[in-house]
Amino acid sequence: MADSFSSFYNFNSFYSHGFVRVAVCVPNVRVADPAFNTAHTLGLAARASDVRAAVALFPELGISSYAIDDLLQQEALLEGVQAGIGRIVEESRQLTPVLLVGAPLRFENRLFNCATVIYRGHVLGIVPKTYLPSYREFYETRQFSAARHAVGREVQFLGKTVPFGNDLVFKAVSSRVEDALEHQDGRLHSGQAPAGSADGRFDLHVEICEDVWTPIPPSSYAALAGATILANLSASNITIGKSHYRKDLCASQSGKCIAAYLYSAAGPGESTTDLAWDGHALIYEDGELLAESERFADGEQIIIADIDTERLAQSRMRQTSFNDAAALHRPQLEAVRTVPFDFQTPDLGTNAAGKDSNPCSQRINRLQRKTERFPFVPSDAVRRDEQAYEAYNIQVHGLMQRLRATGIKKVVIGISGGLDSTQALIVAARTMDRLKLPRANVLAYTMPGFATSSNTRSNAHRLMDAFGVSGHELDIRPSAMQMFRDIGHPFAEEDPDYDITFENVQAGERTSHLFRLANYNDALVLGTGDLSELALGWATYGVGDQMSHYNVNASVPKTLIQHLIRWVIATSQFDDAASTVLQSVLDTEISPELVPGDGSGGGPAQSTEDKIGPYELQDFFLYYISRYGFLPSKVAFLALQAWGDRRQGMWPEFLPEHKRNQYDLPEIRKWLELFLFRFFQISQFKRTAVPNGPKVGSGGSLSPRGDWRAPSDSSAAAWLAELRQNVPD
Repeated sequence: MADSFSSFYNFNSFYSHGFVRVAVCVPNVRVADPAFNTAHTLGLAARASDVRAAVALFPELGISSYAIDDLLQQEALLEGVQAGIGRIVEESRQLTPVLLVGAPLRFENRLFNCATVIYRGHVLGIVPKTYLPSYREFYETRQFSAARHAVGREVQFLGKTVPFGNDLVFKAVSSRVEDALEHQDGRLHSGQAPAGSADGRFDLHVEICEDVWTPIPPSSYAALAGATILANLSASNITIGKSHYRKDLCASQSGKCIAAYLYSAAGPGESTTDLAWDGHALIYEDGELLAESERFADGEQIIIADIDTERLAQSRMRQTSFNDAAALHRPQLEAVRTVPFDFQTPDLGTNAAGKDSNPCSQRINRLQRKTERFPFVPSDAVRRDEQAYEAYNIQVHGLMQRLRATGIKKVVIGISGGLDSTQALIVAARTMDRLKLPRANVLAYTMPGFATSSNTRSNAHRLMDAFGVSGHELDIRPSAMQMFRDIGHPFAEEDPDYDITFENVQAGERTSHLFRLANYNDALVLGTGDLSELALGWATYGVGDQMSHYNVNASVPKTLIQHLIRWVIATSQFDDAASTVLQSVLDTEISPELVPGDGSGGGPAQSTEDKIGPYELQDFFLYYISRYGFLPSKVAFLALQAWGDRRQGMWPEFLPEHKRNQYDLPEIRKWLELFLFRFFQISQFKRTAVPNGPKVGSGGSLSPRGDWRAPSDSSAAAWLAELRQNVPD
């Protein structure tokens, strides 16, 4: 037994961050040949063990083969099946996963279609099929009894008493965690596992084929009782169109149950007397497809995915209707039996026998799941197009409703030549089109200050011309100088004191002018600040860019704004002149342009991302911290998965090669530390007073009226301590 977390916690291991590796196996079978089928089951089980899987699922009746009708009642076959299961139990001692193996087994003078749950030399339990089909090509009631016909809740099998029933949830508990907590009174010391780390623990439920095709599958009650991994041993013959319905079922069940759903179907070697088989294996998590097998493959297959059990737990905690359903069905849940077992988290640096199998075991273990670099922007082109269309329409419809409700027909907007005001300008122009109003009703102002570059100033004018709005230039320097004189700032005497007051006077003057212009023109001030800036507090509070009458960008992160503008160009939403200036905006370095440069012409004196970090990283942190509440160490681990190697994973195809960046762990740790401090400790007061704006993405918003409510005087100490303690520097 371990005496401390430090003996097994490893930042580089996905098991230390709440992930559980699962495998779905489709072996070659031979009709009614238990010895052959057992051997091939063990072969795939060994492959699952080699990749350190925690669960390996096999098809329904895989030891006997499925479509053998009355041969299922033959004594020679049943004895061969039991011998095969016995061999699997014995050889499982050296394998890492819980094995879910399908077999016909006889108890109480009845034959049951069973899932045998095997782990490390033990049968943890046997689950009989709940619903037996007797329609179309299936007549299982001819050979089998349903789970409800069982008298006992335990059976004798291979000389042991084991739990029996469809009401079992197998609870994997790591004795190492429990022992460490017991010995250390729950204290967390440097180098030990984070307090929220699952260390490979999970709750597993098993059902069989037809069970998920019913109105209330057994797995629904199991999920409400706590099961996070739901597994289905299926045979499932194939007919035209059936595969789509299978996927819909599995996606829906995993989504409704906020769980992983593993599905296997019979493949090569099954009898084709009257049926055909496609060997369809699926792994879903909360409605999202993580892995899928090749259908109609010539040989056997195994698919692998890593399930994020912590994400599932966070989602269940937040979705109150899930827990309301659990309370409503308490009598059914009280009938669910828990079967705890000591789960040995696979050591990713050794094989099952404990021998070193990877001399680079300290290198980070890559997740078997897609980790999007841009979680707000899908890498899949079709989904991106759909989301871009939706994002623009959400923003446009939000502004349309606000104008209709107020009776206002004009908007005032400040155009800097940067990303955010460009996006807001596109939305404003489209809104006028939809309302059948002239684009001249968009009163656009570029307001150069003491550090405005010729490039952004030129872009601002070109944008206003390209979109046909009422374009104006308003120099804020005279009014800013008056403010400097009024408050006694050294710059009023030409002293180059470029402090925060120098910057905020300019930001404030711009906003003050916009509001008065709105008064004067019976218009509405359209905000431009985005979600990323709100998260980091990168906005001037009050009379500054934090405030407007309505902000269409309020829940749109910087990376999504960049994508939306790229999408506008790629899909030719506007003419060539507009696309050319939009590309120039994308190519311009992000800067507030509030501090003058040295006149060398080498670009702006201020670089926003040099100060607060790359927005692509900060948006990544924001997504996982605000949406799922993950530990900083887990967010760092995920960021390294996504950003550690530019050669890994998919990129949006129209992101230029020179912008495909990568970051090492020290960089990720540095910028995550800054994010945590700014997000939790110094910027909430700005978010508490944000203007109205539509929620755009499923990643959420930071409006105190919606997705994010937090005190303005909180401390970031807990998050910073966890990061410093558990992320190597």
